[in-house]
Amino acid sequence: MSAISDIPPDPAAEIPEADAEAVARKILLDQLTGQARSRKELADRLAKKNVPAALAQRLLDRFEEVGLVDDSAFARSWIASRGASGGRALARRALAQELRRKGIDDDVARDALAEIDPGDEHEAARALVRRKLRSMGRLEEPAKVRRLVGMLGRKGYAPGLAFAVVRDELGDAASGVAELDVPESDV
Repeated sequence: MSAISDIPPDPAAEIPEADAEAVARKILLDQLTGQARSRKELADRLAKKNVPAALAQRLLDRFEEVGLVDDSAFARSWIASRGASGGRALARRALAQELRRKGIDDDVARDALAEIDPGDEHEAARALVRRKLRSMGRLEEPAKVRRLVGMLGRKGYAPGLAFAVVRDELGDAASGVAELDVPESDV
């Protein structure tokens, strides 16, 4: 029915080739529109779009100079959104791994991670355990301990802290249940 000659021409093929720098700038601005990104993430995106390395380096330097790319601010923001006070309640160790994957320099990451309050991290671990305990009612205590410590470990909490928090929360839960089971006539 339709021959190859019946296919309409591609309108993009008729547009003259765009300026490589303008294209690279647009890629960077598009990437930065939704959320902050690390310099490495942006460099990887430019490389994926076949932007010449020298041009990418120059543009990234300029974006850094004007404050659009700031790995230190990115690291602090990432920690705030995913750390103990953020949505995922990750511990320092897990955050450090994520920042490393995002291409943040170890010194920059260390400075940003130093701002985390250990008390906040401890409370976040407690809150995670309390929340998870609600769905573990019928399990035996060893299974609860194993699962809760494993969950905290996957979120980057140190084993000592994980066991201490789980032990405390299981003790609190047991004493809370014991108080509720006492008949009112015996009180």
